[in-house]
Amino acid sequence: MTTYDDRASLTDLTAVVERVRGSVEGVIEGKPEVVRLSLTVLLAEGHLLIEDVPGVGKTMLAKALARSIDCSVRRIQFTPDLLPSDITGVSIWDQQRRDFEFKPGAIFAQVVIGDEINRASPKTQSALLESMEERQVTIDGKTYELPSPFIVVATQNPVEMEGTYPLPEAQRDRFMARVSVGYPSAEAELRMLDVHGGVSPLEDLQPVAHAHEIVKLIEAVRGVHVAEPVRRYAVDLVSATRTHPDLRLGASPRATLHLLRAAKASAALGGREYALPDDVQALAVAVLAHRLLPTAQAQLNRRTAEQVVQEILQRTPVPAAAAPQSALGPGRGAPGYGQQPPRRL
Repeated sequence: MTTYDDRASLTDLTAVVERVRGSVEGVIEGKPEVVRLSLTVLLAEGHLLIEDVPGVGKTMLAKALARSIDCSVRRIQFTPDLLPSDITGVSIWDQQRRDFEFKPGAIFAQVVIGDEINRASPKTQSALLESMEERQVTIDGKTYELPSPFIVVATQNPVEMEGTYPLPEAQRDRFMARVSVGYPSAEAELRMLDVHGGVSPLEDLQPVAHAHEIVKLIEAVRGVHVAEPVRRYAVDLVSATRTHPDLRLGASPRATLHLLRAAKASAALGGREYALPDDVQALAVAVLAHRLLPTAQAQLNRRTAEQVVQEILQRTPVPAAAAPQSALGPGRGAPGYGQQPPRRL
């Protein structure tokens, strides 16, 4: 396991992230929590699903994050006639060489923006499954590795809107977190009119971090220490979704892994070398809710998956911080934990 050799790694991470955060927040007005979650997913080696109504800045958020990093970027506009080969690539017969030549698709980039992903058919959506989980693409029996870092930032409209297909469960489970941008406040919308009224802010956006810096930061995040009680707390939260009476499909073991990785990235963004139960709590809704399927009765009662996760957070006992551990281990200064009653959120 990668560990911090000194505070320099954490200082470097904070400096780079602050540059990227400032760059993105210069485009997305009044949504610091959305920008932070996007950076958390990036450093946790996950993929981000941005769901909201049209016109609130879903695609602009994805583009701003991509342009703030000096790396390869490809955008895919998902439409009903999009084919899986348009995403993954295709082998074409070369007459001169008398052999097949592979033509890479749009997935071969470090940041892939999938715009309105749920406007394509489920068959086309499934072309992303292997690449998102295994970071590779298999075409005609040959496997092609994808570059690093690799993140899919997909936007989608609510499924109640015209011309949309619900994402399959396996597809949703590949996304580490789902975020809703939401409408801006009146003050933020006024600033947006002043700043963005004449020209798109993306035109002047320049990279503030390099891809190799992001790779180093990802390695540093892997070394964040997570105490056993915090890991057990994450498992308890996910396990509770599998037995809740309002859910017909709970979260998968992949969800537990994603929740832990996101908590480690959140701790690093907070300047800590160890994760806290607060990191798990803060990310539980974003990481778990989009994977859950409410029962028919819960839907009739207008119970959402987000409400169920909030209820589970309130009922699950939270590990209580105890005396700090020895400063010699990988989690220097990381607290130990006992159990305390669930806290109100």
